[in-house]
Amino acid sequence: MSNDEMTPGTRLVGRAKAVIGTVDAVFVDYLLVRTPGLIPVDLYIPRPEVEMGPDGPHVDGSPSEAYRRWHRPLKRAPHE
Repeated sequence: MSNDEMTPGTRLVGRAKAVIGTVDAVFVDYLLVRTPGLIPVDLYIPRPEVEMGPDGPHVDGSPSEAYRRWHRPLKRAPHE
């Protein structure tokens, strides 16, 4: 996925097209994604986990799996 394909405001979906959240910021190593809901949560999703599909970016997981895996800032860059 290139930086040109991903911009803030892009919707990120998971398995079964369940909405994970909206891209808030694009960084070299990860995407900052804000979840929908009354109390939004920031997810720090490593770029290698995101794939571009015909309907836009997606990850392999449900919203609850995304929260468990990526609700804390990355401790190290995914490329290390």
